[in-house]
Amino acid sequence: MDNNRLVMENYLLVIKSTIEVYVHGTLESSNSDIKQLLKDILNDTLTHQEDTYNMMSKYGWYQTNNVDLDTIKQTLNKLQNN
Repeated sequence: MDNNRLVMENYLLVIKSTIEVYVHGTLESSNSDIKQLLKDILNDTLTHQEDTYNMMSKYGWYQTNNVDLDTIKQTLNKLQNN
C-alpha cells in the first residue's frame, strides 16, 4: 500500500474521531458560548473531513459502492422495526 494512502487513511480516522468528540461536547455543553464555539469548530472539522475525503477519492484511495434502492428500503425497515 502506498505510504501516502496509509497516512491519509489514518488521518481521516483521526478527523472522524475528533468529530465525535465535538458532537458530544456540543450536545453536553450547558454554556451557550462554549456550545457555539464547539459548533463552529465542528463545522470547520466537517468541512476538513469532506476535503480530505474528496482528495482521497480523487486518487482512488477511498472508493464507495452504490447501493440499490431495495437494499436501502430493507435497511430502513429493519431500523424502524427495532
